[in-house]
Amino acid sequence: MVDARVEGIQIEGLRKRYGKGETAVDALKGVDMRVAPGEVVGLIGPSGSGKSTMLKCLGAVIEPTAGRMTLGEQVIYQDGWKIPDLRILRRDKIGFVFQAPYLIPFLDVTDNVALLPMLAGHPNGEARRRALELLEALDVAHRAKAMPSQLSGGEQQRVSIARALVNRPPVILADEPTAPLDSERALAVVRILNQMARQYETAIIIVTHDEKIIPTFKRIYHIRDGKTEEEAGEGRSLE
Repeated sequence: MVDARVEGIQIEGLRKRYGKGETAVDALKGVDMRVAPGEVVGLIGPSGSGKSTMLKCLGAVIEPTAGRMTLGEQVIYQDGWKIPDLRILRRDKIGFVFQAPYLIPFLDVTDNVALLPMLAGHPNGEARRRALELLEALDVAHRAKAMPSQLSGGEQQRVSIARALVNRPPVILADEPTAPLDSERALAVVRILNQMARQYETAIIIVTHDEKIIPTFKRIYHIRDGKTEEEAGEGRSLE
């Protein structure tokens, strides 16, 4: 069972090799990263640098080859998974925000957000209450009964953020969440993620190529050829 006190994430010497022998490819070559509760960091790098592989390892979608990953005080990976059920880990401890919202088209906004806690065993009433609280916080409660096709792109992304937060995970992985948005909406999404990180003590990693939002990060990890370098960001105000 995953420890309920888990907070933040730390990665040490993470490696991922695809294939064997002469055809083997080292996508990650000893990645280090730390993100504290309530912090938002950027992960940037060129295509093929290992960003997608790193995100999949962090999200327990693929298994690393070596290294160590820790959520709070609990080791979840150390030269092998230390969690018996990765589905529960992904459902309860890791939230995902993607470039496309991937909302379920035949469910209204509230049910799209409430579905995850329902699947986790929470009563329907509690799940819907959680969903409505987040929709209110994200200023889309007035769209609670709307279908995804009735929402603007910015509204859909806000709903996807609510869905990522609804199980109160200690970590959120956001993969190019602002790519399809104009400057105003892109900055609004980043502002929301920063607010939610502080409010819920969530560690958030944003993978991005978006030049509009990179100046907003206080810390940035560059990934090149499977290795990371940390640097201070501009931390430009979002107000």
